[in-house]
Amino acid sequence: MLSTLIKAGPLQTIGRQLARSAETPVQIQHVRAISKSSEVNSDYMTMRENQNQKTSRDYNSKMQLRLKKVSRTLSTLNNSVSEAATQTAVTKSESREFMAVFPDLVRDLTEYSKKYDNTLAPKWFVRALQYNVPQGKKNRGLAAVLAYRMLSKSEDLTPENIRRAHYLGWVIEMFQSVFLICDDAMDGSQTRRGQPCWYKLEDVKLSGINDALMIDAAIYYVLKKQFGDESYYTKLVELFNEIKFITTIGQSLDLRSARMDVTKYTMDLYKSIVCHKTAYYTFYLPVALAMHMTGFTDPEVFRQTKTILLEIGLFYQTQDDFLDCFGDPAVTGKIGTDIEEGKCTWLSVVAMQRASDDQKELMKQCYGSSDPEKIARVKKLYEELGLPTTYAIYEEESYNMIKTHIQQISRGLPHELFFKIMEKIYRRDC
Repeated sequence: MLSTLIKAGPLQTIGRQLARSAETPVQIQHVRAISKSSEVNSDYMTMRENQNQKTSRDYNSKMQLRLKKVSRTLSTLNNSVSEAATQTAVTKSESREFMAVFPDLVRDLTEYSKKYDNTLAPKWFVRALQYNVPQGKKNRGLAAVLAYRMLSKSEDLTPENIRRAHYLGWVIEMFQSVFLICDDAMDGSQTRRGQPCWYKLEDVKLSGINDALMIDAAIYYVLKKQFGDESYYTKLVELFNEIKFITTIGQSLDLRSARMDVTKYTMDLYKSIVCHKTAYYTFYLPVALAMHMTGFTDPEVFRQTKTILLEIGLFYQTQDDFLDCFGDPAVTGKIGTDIEEGKCTWLSVVAMQRASDDQKELMKQCYGSSDPEKIARVKKLYEELGLPTTYAIYEEESYNMIKTHIQQISRGLPHELFFKIMEKIYRRDC
């Protein structure tokens, strides 16, 4: 039963299993293959070509070739997987319906901003919205729509209610954009979603922080306009405020830990950062909002839902860390910066669990440096320690464990919802 599982601590269980696998290197012949895409934003490619980091670029090219020479055989490919877990989260038509609502959202927010200024601010605000909100994969917003459709009674799936679910999904995407704008500026990132970060534009720079504040404030206007008359309206507002605070705690942990000695990184610290910075707003928020919208009130159902979704969040962030280092920027849409920023990542933690004293000293000298040679040396050390292989094993074992936990849920949401969310991110390459 999930209640027993929760007491045992599923996140801790994954961490303990990972630690055991990290302590004893496992030799297998298959690692993750990184795919490439032929469709690349031209501005992004121009910027990449102009970057003067030859050493790091050459090493990355060699790494991509080595990783592509082998493919990974996962036990999940040989096991029977729930039918729900073999389907994509949403259809193309549902994605198109979701995108069709965005112009209406922009129109609403333009009219709202014109109440206070009808000269420069509305046009700039529209530009900030269009550049930052709809450009990503929109998984969070689409997850809210998916959850609403799956949790609603058939008679409640009216065009108006579905439209409001779309608005709720876009509010989540606005919420996401606020964090990304600020995070990119704080991290000094170069690209996001295949284009220059908002703050990197010559006419934006750090004024982008004000744009993030505008988008954040507009969230509550949309919630009031769309849901102000509903009994659950207060729950929506409270949840956004709570998750915002939790996420900023995670961001603080992320920034503060980047100044630590890399040899002090632990799995407990890593999981705390991930849980607060990523898992809550990426996975729990969309589903919890849909639960409020569809009339769920039982705290135990919310607790079980949160437990599973935070597990999925840990799984997701571990993937993100791997792709930041070993993924192809042409596919991921961003140039990884975790090493030069000295971030506490899954890779750095497992490396410290495995490293010899000499290797730890090497990490201390190179980790957190922007020197391309030092960045390349850290990546080479990761490869020497067998981290791509360890990651492949971890991803498979985590997927199977979370799948088991989903199947053990005794009450509340349909298992199919969790499987759809999980399959959306499983073995992703961006």
